[in-house]
Amino acid sequence: MEKQKKKRVLVAMSGGVDSSVAAALLVDQGYEVIGATMQVWDYSQCDIEEGHGTCCSSVDVDDARSVADRLDIPFYVINCEEQFKSQVIDPFVKSYLAGQTPVPCVNCNTFLKFDHLIDKMLELDCDYLATGHYAQMTKNAGDTLAICTSTDDWKDQTYFLFTLKREILDRLIFPIGHLNKKEVRLLAEAKGLSVAKKKDSTGICFVGDRDYSQFIEEQVDRSQLKGGTIRRYPGGEVMGQHTGVYQFTLGQSRGLGMPFHEKLFVVKREPENQTVWVGEEKHLFQSQLKIRDINWLTDWSEGEELRVKIRYHHKGSVARLEKTEEGMVLKFDEPQRAITPGQAAVFYRDRELVGGGWII
Repeated sequence: MEKQKKKRVLVAMSGGVDSSVAAALLVDQGYEVIGATMQVWDYSQCDIEEGHGTCCSSVDVDDARSVADRLDIPFYVINCEEQFKSQVIDPFVKSYLAGQTPVPCVNCNTFLKFDHLIDKMLELDCDYLATGHYAQMTKNAGDTLAICTSTDDWKDQTYFLFTLKREILDRLIFPIGHLNKKEVRLLAEAKGLSVAKKKDSTGICFVGDRDYSQFIEEQVDRSQLKGGTIRRYPGGEVMGQHTGVYQFTLGQSRGLGMPFHEKLFVVKREPENQTVWVGEEKHLFQSQLKIRDINWLTDWSEGEELRVKIRYHHKGSVARLEKTEEGMVLKFDEPQRAITPGQAAVFYRDRELVGGGWII
């Protein structure tokens, strides 16, 4: 009797402990594993220290290769710098200049990890693509494949996966979604992986510890950077001047550059006239938001009660999605603080990832 062929899996290896343990677990489970790292950013162009909170730098590539050697699996390095700049960095800069606060990790997942690497998976005749995301695959109430949250609520990364296409769900594996971070590190140590104690990537990998505004200023022509006025909301009193709307985020209360004793917050940004509005914290709360480009990973009913996260570490709040003449609107049971254009609103049904879209 002919021996059944083992399933082949392409593992996205960033050089960190999560994806390294993901690859190791799949080897243990008998899969034919191939490792691949995307080189997305030339860290020699900036002053970010490689391997310390970065992702996919030359040091990270070397770490991933070391793990692949330890696991005795084939390993590829894929140069994605051009795609990363056009699909992640350029939209990041454009969004900030437009007075929004972007989520570049979503674009990285959408256009590189689960687009570019899916193509590579098919090219290498693999059955699955696996990543080190803290997420899980499960069957929902309708007995169809679904993504649900990790058992580690703090590390859960499903917020960044709402743009995935339904048709690729049966090709995805998240090997560490049932583990917490401590368990992942203990497994890495037990398996002798060199990255067991490596620092996690934090923040936005291509920005590093620098101020976002500094990164943006390095990426654009100075003529695109315009100053303007800081005004008191809602009356319009001039409170000061600024050198760029992109330097402010909604809800910010520090570093406003105003000699004013009352604690004020950024409550609105108007890039069309370079105005930043500041006011009392109560002006940050809203009960609804407009949303665009919704992607559904499962079916839904209009008016259905969903748990909605409006930023990564938001716990989520009950809301209902409604169609209006102006488009799709999310209405919350309770007012939400600092609903920020450019961020994602991501929907859950219990622990199941239902879909999401972009806050206008």
